[in-house]
Amino acid sequence: MIYRFRIILDNDTDDDVFRDIEIRETDTLEDLHNSITQAFGFDGIEMASFYLSDEEWNQGEEIPMFDTGDVQGEVRLMNETAINSVVHKSKTRLIYVYDFFSMWTFYVELGEIIEEAEGTDYPNLMFVHGQIPTEAPQKKFEAEDEFDDYNEFDDDFDVDDYESLDFDENWN
Repeated sequence: MIYRFRIILDNDTDDDVFRDIEIRETDTLEDLHNSITQAFGFDGIEMASFYLSDEEWNQGEEIPMFDTGDVQGEVRLMNETAINSVVHKSKTRLIYVYDFFSMWTFYVELGEIIEEAEGTDYPNLMFVHGQIPTEAPQKKFEAEDEFDDYNEFDDDFDVDDYESLDFDENWN
């Protein structure tokens, strides 16, 4: 069977950027990773990981390119994980992060499962929409808002004024 995925750049602008890719269900996540990097024009040399996701796009288990765990062999790796072992009709979403310094983040969703078409090479880039920006979109986390104007040195304490600090100099 062939899985048709839509890979959408997590992008806080009005410009939608996505690619539709067909790939064999028995191919590995490393094959999907290579297809995504080629489809978006990356060189493919940076670290990347897939994350299992639920219907609300909550990030779950990481499936990285290389074993970086404390105990060798404890982590599932991209090159050892068949796509159909983590994605199927009832579990259709993954999160893909490429280049951990830039944090290119993509939502990967299974759109359709079809029969393999004779004469078609897979993976197959079916559709391209939007241009990828020159830099990864910056993430703004909700918790940042309340601390935007915070200055740790902006208080009324004068550290040289021991009398007003209300502490006992001879405490020991």
